[in-house]
Order: sequence, then structure tokens, then C-alpha cells
Amino acid sequence: MRLATRAWGNGPRTAVLVHGIMTDSRTWNRVAPAVADHGYRVVAVDLRGHGASDHGETYTPDLMAADLLETLPPAPDLAISHSLGSAALLLAMPRLRCARAVHCDPAWVSRPRDLAALRAGKHATWQELRAAHPRWHDDDITAEHRALATWDPSSVSALVHLPGLPAASVAPSLVLLADPSERIPPASAVTLRRRGYDTRTVDGAGHTVHRDDPVGFLDGLSGWL
Repeated sequence: MRLATRAWGNGPRTAVLVHGIMTDSRTWNRVAPAVADHGYRVVAVDLRGHGASDHGETYTPDLMAADLLETLPPAPDLAISHSLGSAALLLAMPRLRCARAVHCDPAWVSRPRDLAALRAGKHATWQELRAAHPRWHDDDITAEHRALATWDPSSVSALVHLPGLPAASVAPSLVLLADPSERIPPASAVTLRRRGYDTRTVDGAGHTVHRDDPVGFLDGLSGWL
């Protein structure tokens, strides 16, 4: 599936951004301009079932990875992904040929989830989102509320097909974690470091690190931009 995209900047290098579940490319609005300022043309996708992209009959990380390969420019200088988007990026990387990758609190390992409750999140009000995300800017709350309007809740089925911890990195890769991270607990972070990944934590940030603490997120990318 060819995905809808959003772009910032016109630098000589290319960075690609892949969002997580329930949101869309607008999740990067507060950090993408700063990435572009480092000399990148930044391209962010709307995953299938999200934003302006088409809905799918089926949702798996493998299909989402195939969509990335159909949509994104090959061999980007940098790829940044979040949550479920990191599962899709991980599977796409061998053929996408990213020079460097940043996985933000990646959803790689399956864990018990109430999928019905996640699907019900589609109907959250602006006020409920505000209460759930006290650190987000109001603009992010508004963008998330709009994203939920176009989100296909059937996409939560992708969360039961996660790829697991990667055996090795195919490119220099940073795993940027929430504090604490429910997706990559400390023992898993140790395993990733043994397998060649760099890991960093953004102190006090929740799962959506780039919205909870945009400054801390960008600081965490020091040396990777």
C-alpha cells in the first residue's frame, strides 16, 4: 500500500519518521522541524489505517513494513520510529537500507494487552486525552483527537504479531526509552546492548517520549542527527 506522507525541510540528507498506533504523522509536529534544521528533508508516513492513508483488510507489522518499502525513499540517512512503527521499521530495514536508525520505546515484544480497550480509545474526547497526557502541549492533544477520527481500530490486531527482540542490528541503531519503559524493561535493554544496540533513557518521559518531553527527546538524539 502506498502511504500518505508529510514533509518538513529541504536539506541534502533524508530522514524518515514512522509513528505508532492510534496516531498519525502529526505526532512528529513538535520535533520534525528540529530534525529538519540539522540538514534533512524529513518524510513522515501515515501507516495503513491511520491518518490520510487507506485502511487495510489486514494489519500486521509485516504488511506495514511492506508499505514502508513501497512509500519511503530508499537508503535514508536516518530513520526514527515509535512503538508499533518501530516493529514495522525493524522488519523493513534490511531492504530499506537505513544508514542509522532510532527506535523510540519500540513495541517489539508481545505483552498482555486489552485490545478491546485500545479499540475503544477511538472515541476518547479532547478532555479525556488532556487528562491522560498531562505533559503534552494542547496542540498535540488536538492533533491526537483529529488522528483518532481517521484511525481504524482494527489495526490493534497488529499488536499480536510483533517480531520480538532483534537478534542483531543491520545498521547502527539507538533505542531511546521511556522512564520506565514497559516495552523494553531493563533486562531486555541489556540484551539489546549485547546485540549491538545503543540504549538511552529520557528521564521521566512516558511511552510517547517525543510528545511528553520534546526537548529531552531531541537531547537523546545527540550524536545521531
